[in-house]
Amino acid sequence: MSGAGEGGSLLEALERLREELAGLRLPLDLPDAQRGRAGAAAARDQLDDYLLPRLRQVDAPLLAVVGGSTGAGKSTLVNSLLRERVTRAGALRPTTRAPVLAHHPDDAAWFTGDRVLPALARTTGAEEPSGPARADAPAATSLQLVASAGVPAGLALLDAPDVDSVVDANRALAAQLLGAADLWVFVTTAARYADAVPWDLLSGAARRGASVAVVLDRVPAGPGDDAVLREVRADLAGMLRDGGLGAAPLFSVLETAPGADVDGLLPAEAVEPLRRWLAGLAGDARQRALVVRRTLTGALEALPSGLAPVAGAAAAQASAVAALRDDVVTSFALGREELETELTDGTLLRGEVLARWQEFVGTGEFFRSFDAAVGRLRDRLGALVRGRPAPSAEPVGQAVRSGVAALVRARVAGALDRTRDRWLARPAGAQAVAVAGPVLDLPPDFDERVARLVRDWQRGVLDLVRAEGEGRRTRARVLSFGVNALGVALMVVVFASTAFIPTGAEVGVGVGAAAVGQRVLEAVFGDAAVRALADRARADLLRRVDELVDAPRLRLLEVLDSTGVDAGAAGRLERVLADVAAARGDAA
Repeated sequence: MSGAGEGGSLLEALERLREELAGLRLPLDLPDAQRGRAGAAAARDQLDDYLLPRLRQVDAPLLAVVGGSTGAGKSTLVNSLLRERVTRAGALRPTTRAPVLAHHPDDAAWFTGDRVLPALARTTGAEEPSGPARADAPAATSLQLVASAGVPAGLALLDAPDVDSVVDANRALAAQLLGAADLWVFVTTAARYADAVPWDLLSGAARRGASVAVVLDRVPAGPGDDAVLREVRADLAGMLRDGGLGAAPLFSVLETAPGADVDGLLPAEAVEPLRRWLAGLAGDARQRALVVRRTLTGALEALPSGLAPVAGAAAAQASAVAALRDDVVTSFALGREELETELTDGTLLRGEVLARWQEFVGTGEFFRSFDAAVGRLRDRLGALVRGRPAPSAEPVGQAVRSGVAALVRARVAGALDRTRDRWLARPAGAQAVAVAGPVLDLPPDFDERVARLVRDWQRGVLDLVRAEGEGRRTRARVLSFGVNALGVALMVVVFASTAFIPTGAEVGVGVGAAAVGQRVLEAVFGDAAVRALADRARADLLRRVDELVDAPRLRLLEVLDSTGVDAGAAGRLERVLADVAAARGDAA
């Protein structure tokens, strides 16, 4: 990768990966969601801050990020290397400040734009002092650019915040800046070189194959301290070796006596070995390319493992939403099944509906003889033709409306309650319930809609009866009974059973009531026609009920859609990672 044109397909694959991560949402608070979000953010930063800009411009100057623990002397070291004060060092630590990037004047164009660290705005000039920071202080939002002739051309030095800062934002920014580095210059001290926090970052650098140089700062330089220096260097070198960084150059900077520094700078000879090494690296195109290749390769190799938790979290989100959707579908399917059973198994032919039907037929003893009851019903309804008062079918119709409405309301409310209970038993369920809010309750106008549904269905039943009675041979019989009377009889038949009604002696009260209506209808229309009428009326009722029940079900599914979970995100992420791996293989 010696030029910007190489690795084009790899660059395209990484750009697709960046687009995928930009659109990724993990909105459900699942156990692995936070880890997935952090992994996605880290990968986006790595792509924006290092991989994409480096692949687009392989020959850009090396970016060496100087990082380390609080009080390790990073800023003093940078200033001493450049022989001028470009970044502030002092006792007030930590400080809220923009990280300082020092570059050779001829390299300004590489850094004034958003080629690297695009999220940080650019300011120029030496750093201004600022006060001590709070632990909840906001992260720096700008990058201070300082042109200095002391920086070798082809190299830039970035003074990062402390990796163990008490300010959360500083620690996060330090990690981000180190991820943008071609070279990490890790600064520690003889007293703190074994601290856990910086070693966690060093271990991460080792896993990524990043290029690292280590500076052991503030090494005691008094009489008899040579043995201490040798012991510390040997111990630190062993730790580096054990941590996979055995090839990292190790530099020592002796502690100066009070007053030995000039203008806050260390003596030139104290930092000369490090300065000479950095200058040699900047001036050797081959060595620069090796550093870039090593760090770039390591960063690319770390992508799959770094994004594995992200893909896992995305898959978990999709599975969670799928389970929540299944809860809705299952709950409403069960409610629909119960409702269909209750609307057609005689459940409605009890209580008020049965009482009003008995009154309409004219006797509570008609179950003893269906034929006699049919005859009495024909006589009572025929009185309408002869001008005598006939019983009204409206009380039966009203009872039917109330009964159907109560059943539909109970089953829809039950489906909503089941959905809520199932959701609350799942990890993301409480969040889904909170998002759904009143959608998990019956709509305010639900009772009105159910009543309208039943009225419309009853009108449809009457239309069926009228249409069936249009024939010349049946018109008179229909008129003798009345359309309304035959209509309520058909409704009673519909509510009795999905199978046709037996008329033997061993039948229940509800089915017996329906049998009377069936015999009346058969007397008017014939057996086959009554079967067809009952089937059509039943299908029409269930269709209307389905439309009504479907509305709250669809609203709940829309709530789940509104969470922003993308069911295909994990699969797309895995595919684009496979494309990145294939492009790397082609570019090798």
